[in-house]
Parts: sequence; C-alpha cells; structure tokens
Amino acid sequence: MDLNWNPEDIAFREEVRAFLDEKLPKEIAAKVKRRGDLTKADMERWHAILNEKGWLAPNWPKKFGGAEWNAVQKHIFEEECARAGAPRIVPFGLAMLAPVLQKFGSKEQQDYYLPRILNGDDWWCQGYSEPGAGSDLASLKTRAVRDGDHYIVNGQKTWTTLGQHANMIFCLVRTDPDAKQQEGISFLLIDMNTPGIEVRPIILLDGVHEVNEVWFTDVKVPVENLVGEENKGWTYAKYLLTHERTGIAGVGFSQAGLESVKRIAKAEQASGKPLIQNPHFAARLAKVEIDLMAMATSNMRIISRAQAGQAPGVESSMLKVKGTIIRQEINDLARRAVGPYAMPFPSEAVEGDNDPIGPDYAGPVSSAYFNNRKLSIFGGSNEIQRGIIAKVKMGG
Repeated sequence: MDLNWNPEDIAFREEVRAFLDEKLPKEIAAKVKRRGDLTKADMERWHAILNEKGWLAPNWPKKFGGAEWNAVQKHIFEEECARAGAPRIVPFGLAMLAPVLQKFGSKEQQDYYLPRILNGDDWWCQGYSEPGAGSDLASLKTRAVRDGDHYIVNGQKTWTTLGQHANMIFCLVRTDPDAKQQEGISFLLIDMNTPGIEVRPIILLDGVHEVNEVWFTDVKVPVENLVGEENKGWTYAKYLLTHERTGIAGVGFSQAGLESVKRIAKAEQASGKPLIQNPHFAARLAKVEIDLMAMATSNMRIISRAQAGQAPGVESSMLKVKGTIIRQEINDLARRAVGPYAMPFPSEAVEGDNDPIGPDYAGPVSSAYFNNRKLSIFGGSNEIQRGIIAKVKMGG
C-alpha cells in the first residue's frame, strides 16, 4: 500500500475542503469546536447534508448506496472533517449495524433497513452492555423467548449512547439459556416504540445526558427481526465489534486535538514564555505526535483490508487500545496547557449570562478530558483487548 498522496488524493482533499467550507453549517461547527451540546436536529441536519452529497456511507459498497471509498480517501475525509469541526456521524446504524446487515442480514432486511439508515428515517442505538456484562459481554442475561411469530424480550441494557433519540435498537439477547454462554445468543432488531420499553437517563461526569439505561418488560419482537440464525448472534456481534473498535481509534479527532494543543502551547503564558519551550511538555507532545502518525498508517492498512473483504481481526483491538491512549494523552496535555482555566464544569461559564473565564479555547478542555475517560472502557475495555491480542499473537 502506497502511503504517499498521489495527484488524485490531493485533488480529493481539495474537494473535501471546498465542500466543508460551503456546506458545513458554521453554527454547528462552532458548537463542535467549543464542545457545546449538539441537538438531535443538528446531527440529523449534517447527516442529511452528507447523504445528499453521497458521502454519508464511505465504507458501504456502491450497490447498497455507499461511496465505496478507498482507505486514503476515508482517512482524508475524517481528517478534514475533524479539522473543520464537523460533527461525528452517529455510528450505530451506518458504521456498526449496516456492515452486519450487509453480510448476514436477509435480502428483505437489507432492502428495508439500509435505505432508511441512509435517509435518516431510523435512528439506531446499540443494545449490548448490561449491568455485569460489559467487556464480558457473553455473560449477558436479557432473555428472548420464542412465542409463535414473536420473541418476548425481558431484561436491561445500559450505557446506551443517545438512546433517548433512537427509534430502533439492535440487541444481543439470550435465546438458549442452557447453551454455553457464547452459543445461546441471538441478534434482534427492536422498535423502541414497542410497549414495554423504558429509557432512563444516565448523567455523566461532565453533566451531559449522553447515555441511558433501557429496560425491556414483555416486549414483543417479530421473528422476522432476527438477523441471521437463532443462537448465532455472537458471530455477528464479534463482526460488529471489530468495526466499532476500528472507529474508536479516532485518528481524525486525535489529529485535530493535537493541532489544538499545539496552538495553546505556542500561545504566550503568564511567565512570558510559550509552553512549547518547556522541554518536558515538548517531549510529551512530540511522543504523542509520533505515536499518532504510526497509528494513522496502521489504520489505513486495516481499512484497506476491510475494503478487500477481510473483516478486521486482532488489529482492531490494537487500534482500539493505542487510539484511546493517544486521545486521552492529548486531552491531558490540553488540560495541563490551559492550567487553572481548565474548569471542571465549563458549561457554567459558556451558558446563560455568564462570561467565559479565560481564553476561548479553555472552555471545552475539561469537558473533553472528563468525557473521554470512557474511551478506554467502551467497545471492550483496553484490558480485555490486551488479552485478545496476547491470545491471538502469542497463543494460549
């Protein structure tokens, strides 16, 4: 794989920049850059703009309505979007469920759900984690019992990101309680408006309502909403998670964050000297930049394999571990760089009649730092990923 930009890549970068300059709403970009709360309408608006351009689903095959970009194009697009302040596209339908449906779903499921994902008719959320079944996902207890033409679902899911906005949820459920843990799980598509579903908010450390608990009480789900075969859901779940973990690496977000830290570090401090002149800080900054460059190269290689029809394997775990460490290191460097202006609750300074405290760039720093503590946990904790890497690469 040639990692040098060729003339076509350079032209594509210019096309992306021109598109973002013209079509990315300035007020949405401003919210993203100051880590303001994006509304559902904001996210749906950007979704629709990308869909109109045909750039909403860069990894999808063209036969399903995707752009079918190569790895370099996808990398360029993510990098430019992060730099411009474009919102992250909600991944649950586009980047997580869609690959599963394209590989394992029935023709009827593909024909019905994939266009609705592109058009924004459905907002999907993920029903994987449960209390006591997070990284140890195979121990999940939510039950689905076959009753004629329906499954009856009872149980609880937690940490359901943006579930308050969703009208659909894809769930792992236990359909054979007597089988070995990983062999009795099925993959169901569930309408969130079905009677018996309750969504309860969880407020995070930074004061934001981002995640939820979802409770199921005698929820009836049509049998045709089963993806693939009954009790084979673990296979589909693993396939989905490899795509999720690759996305969690967040190369574009890290690159934008690194540039922001550099700008802060080059600004004159109270001492009269820019922080970038501090040898200890400069060394940490250089190390994380080197790590990020190496990870970006690995990310493109893995994406290339995925587009050749190979599902990411243990490499996705490597990206997940390294990517989240890099993003958290960048968040920590930013927090240290702004010093006392890194307020624990910046919303108090940027909302209502309160004036911001300190420079404009300081407000979002603590919010990003606290929120991104989660990165090393969700999608399978980094400890679990290290175990997977060791088992595959070292045997055992």
